[in-house]
Amino acid sequence: MRAVALTSLLALAVLATSAVLTNCAPSSFKPEVRPLPADPMEYDPIERYDVMPIPEGNPITAEKAALGRQLYYDYRLSGDGSRSCYSCHVCEKGLTDGLPKAIGAFDKHLSRSSPTLWNIGYHSEFYWDGRADSLEKQATAAWKGGNMGAKDTAPVLAMLAGSPGYAAQFESVFGAAPSEENVAQALATYMRTIISDDTDWDRWQKGDESAVSDKAKRGYEVFQAFGCNECHAGVLFTDQQFHNVGIGMGAESPDVGRFKVTQKDQDMGAFKTPTLRDITRSAPYFHDGSVANLKKAVQLMAMGGMPNAHKSPKLKQNQATDEQLSDLLAFLESLEQPCDDSEPELPEAGPAGS
Repeated sequence: MRAVALTSLLALAVLATSAVLTNCAPSSFKPEVRPLPADPMEYDPIERYDVMPIPEGNPITAEKAALGRQLYYDYRLSGDGSRSCYSCHVCEKGLTDGLPKAIGAFDKHLSRSSPTLWNIGYHSEFYWDGRADSLEKQATAAWKGGNMGAKDTAPVLAMLAGSPGYAAQFESVFGAAPSEENVAQALATYMRTIISDDTDWDRWQKGDESAVSDKAKRGYEVFQAFGCNECHAGVLFTDQQFHNVGIGMGAESPDVGRFKVTQKDQDMGAFKTPTLRDITRSAPYFHDGSVANLKKAVQLMAMGGMPNAHKSPKLKQNQATDEQLSDLLAFLESLEQPCDDSEPELPEAGPAGS
């Protein structure tokens, strides 16, 4: 099965006294540096990304991100050699897998859909229920859990250590042999480079009035008038908060979502707001993949979600006309993010992985 690489990525480098945003090609990873503003509000809306939080114990470097990119596409990291991290986050599916619910290694059927990874480095909590508080922890959990199925990572680490190509990179980047910790650090570093800011909407926000249609412009007005931007907020198009929209709550034993993490009644059935970037490609929708197409998802949310005792008070019931729904869909199409199918060259496996 062929792995596919992302292009049009951004790499972040945190320097001693300032943060910089870098635009690079993933193969060379030698970016030109563009300083971030000290005060983001001084810049146009598309440049108002906050400085990405980088853990002190895992500073971002081009070399580490390049290593992480190889690991991200390497099927040999999985417990059965059947899938890579990329398998659940493919370009043509909006960095999801296009399935209602994910299927992990050993054909394990998982309970939720695969979320997109666009701009994931700007998030502070991960998974639909926010149970991981760092990308490093998310990467480890996905690798050892149902997604990748490498519950025992020893054979994978032996394969990496026995590979001259991988061993040399780990020594250069970390000064150490491959370990659970530094594999996760490399993967997290690469994921922090998966940034969307190259959509038609972005170009329009930068001043190119021809970048989107009048229909899409009207759709953006409807988006704001309906209050969609209260949850799908800012240039990330997510408030990174958890809301109950009623999906799945009618089941005999519903997925309680965020409640399982916090044990707070207000979090019953609440799930993290997904970004709308590249949303047109990431069907089916919601945490359980229960809505097949975007038009139905937009209609449901415009109507205020599905009634239940824990529904978020932020949801508003709007009587949308056919024209307004059509305009909304045109706006969402303007958030499609370019992504192509080049692939990284992977080092040969060591003897333990042969």
